[in-house]
Amino acid sequence: MAKLITNLKKYRIQANLSQDELARLVGVRREKIVHLEAGRYNPSLKLAYDIAKIFNVSIEEIFTFTDDT
Repeated sequence: MAKLITNLKKYRIQANLSQDELARLVGVRREKIVHLEAGRYNPSLKLAYDIAKIFNVSIEEIFTFTDDT
């Protein structure tokens, strides 16, 4: 099964954004950002795109998957 690897927290901290601020910018609840940062939630393509757009990077720079075999 593929495992989500995320750099979201790194980008969020570099941009000096709180989890609440980022959640508001992309239209989700803070809890979703918490789960994304912990790798416990796979974002929709739309959400991944919106987050990447905030940081002006590609989706792959924030989210990748690895085979956990």
